[in-house]
Amino acid sequence: MASAINYQYRITKYNPIYRNSFGEYTKEEWISSSQIGKTFDGEVFTIVDYFQVEASYINTILSFMKESQINSLRVVLLDNERFQDESSELFEEKFKEVILEEDLLVSEKDIAIICQMVLREFIHCLLISGDDFFVHFGYDYYMYIGSNQPCKLGIDFARENGLFVEEYQSPYYLAEEDIMRTIEWTAKENESILGDEDLSMVPLKEFQKALNLSEDHPVVGSFRITSKNKDFFQQYMEHKLDFSKYNYFLFGGN
Repeated sequence: MASAINYQYRITKYNPIYRNSFGEYTKEEWISSSQIGKTFDGEVFTIVDYFQVEASYINTILSFMKESQINSLRVVLLDNERFQDESSELFEEKFKEVILEEDLLVSEKDIAIICQMVLREFIHCLLISGDDFFVHFGYDYYMYIGSNQPCKLGIDFARENGLFVEEYQSPYYLAEEDIMRTIEWTAKENESILGDEDLSMVPLKEFQKALNLSEDHPVVGSFRITSKNKDFFQQYMEHKLDFSKYNYFLFGGN
């Protein structure tokens, strides 16, 4: 998610032969684990069917990591507010064992669990390794993997396990030079944006330090500004920070 990653792939269960000239997928298929039990193309989508595809996705990720010599990944753009339905047949007790937080560095064992949680829609996040590797999850069971290695073995593994691999830049991929960062402020009583200032001229490393983030974190997403780091941000702003009236956030994206 930072600077250029040379090889990027869209890896999914969707056969490209069913795409029209606009790239739209035309065959009716399940797109979410929430559709278990429904019928597609005359066949019931079972939980066993789901587990088989999910395992192919996760093992493909691990195969790409191995070939890229990546042993851990970092959690970014974490959204775990939806992690609450423990009554779901897809919930597993091991999900509670991973203490999720933004910028968390996770090992291969926990990566598999986190990917299960994302694919089953309990949480959402992206996984990165600096400028070398990423795993992005999109809507409708789309997955994107980027590496600075071509990963021929990983591609072969994915295809042997029923997935389709296409050279395709992730729609969630941003090079550092394409990221815009702004301070936005809202009134205390609501979330409507009252003003903003561009801080794109500030070096990435300075943001990482001020927000207590690792050097791998791309500083993309939304980060609350507090009294602890207000002096850092104030030096770059014309607006006078007033925490008695406003809430302040740094937003990074495009």
